[in-house]
Amino acid sequence: MRCRALAAVLVAAGLTACAGPGSLLESSRGAALPPSVELRSTPFHSQTDQQCGPAALATVLGAAGQPVAPATLEREIFVPGRRGSLQPELVGAIRARGLLPYELGGSLDELAAELAAGRPVLVLQKQGLGPWPAWHYAVAIGYDSERDVVLLRSGTTERLELRAPVFEASWSRAGRWAVVALEPGTLPAQPDLSRYVHATAALESVGRLDAAAKSYQAAVRQWPDAPMPRFGLANVAAARGQWSEAERGYRAALKLEPRLAAALNNRAEALAQLGCPLTARRELERGAAAIGPDDPLRATLSLTLAELEARGNTSEAQACRCYGMDACTAP
Repeated sequence: MRCRALAAVLVAAGLTACAGPGSLLESSRGAALPPSVELRSTPFHSQTDQQCGPAALATVLGAAGQPVAPATLEREIFVPGRRGSLQPELVGAIRARGLLPYELGGSLDELAAELAAGRPVLVLQKQGLGPWPAWHYAVAIGYDSERDVVLLRSGTTERLELRAPVFEASWSRAGRWAVVALEPGTLPAQPDLSRYVHATAALESVGRLDAAAKSYQAAVRQWPDAPMPRFGLANVAAARGQWSEAERGYRAALKLEPRLAAALNNRAEALAQLGCPLTARRELERGAAAIGPDDPLRATLSLTLAELEARGNTSEAQACRCYGMDACTAP
C-alpha cells in the first residue's frame, strides 16, 4: 500500500465522515470500557517515504515484545511494484515471529476493547478523495470517549489525535481492516471462534506448532463445546507424530460433531498409523454413512477408504484391542 503523510488529507477526510458524534462514548459505555485509554509505552518509528507498513508493523511488534527495526521489516514486506506493503505480508511477518495475528471484525467497539486490554491495533486507512487516494497504515494506541478522539502513532507523528468520525471514515474506506499481535494462548478482548481458529490454523500451516497448540488450547477452554479447536489440537499432535493423542483429539471432535468429515478422515489415518487399519476402515465406513453426498470431502473419504483396504486386514483380536484405543470394546 502506498503511504502518505496525514496532514494534507485530514480536512478532506473529515468532509466524508459518516459516524455521528459520541460514537466512542457509546462504544466505551456499551462495553463497560474505561472512558479513556492511552498506551503511552507503545514504541514509535517515524516512517520514511512509502514505508508506513514497516514502521507501523515495527510499532506493534515492539509492543508485543518482539522489537525489530523498520528497515529489517522493509526487506520482508515491502512490495516495490506496489510501492508499499500489503496486508498478507504484514500478517505473515507477525506469524513468522511466533505471534498470533488476529484480525478484528471491523467494529469500533472491538478496537476500543483491544486498546483497553493493553494492545495497540494496526489499522489501514484510505485517505483523501478523488482519483488519488492515499493508503496508510497507522497504529491506534488509545482513545478518549468524552472528547471523541482516537490516538494514533501515524507517519511522522508520534501522537496524533484524530476525531473519531474522521478516523472511522478513513478506516471504513479501507475496509475497516485491523489486526493485533497476540501472544499464543492469549485470547482477544472480544473473541470470535471462527476468526481465532482460522488465525491459529495459519500458525499451524507454517510449522509454528507450539504456538498453534497453545492457541488451540485457549480456544478449547473458551469454547468447550466447539469441535474445531479440538480438531486443530489433534492436527498438531499428528504433525508431531503423536498418533495416540491425535486419535483421541479427532474422536473428541467427532463426539461434538459426528459429521465433521475432516476429523473422520484424519482419525482413520491416525488409527492406521497406530497399526489398526481394520478398525480404521470400520470407523470410517460407519462415520461416512452420516456424511452428506454434497460434502466437499466425500471424495477424500472414499480415497482414504481405498488406501486402507490396500493395507490389508488385521485380526479380530487386534481390531478389538484397537477399537476406542482406551479399552477393548467390541464394535
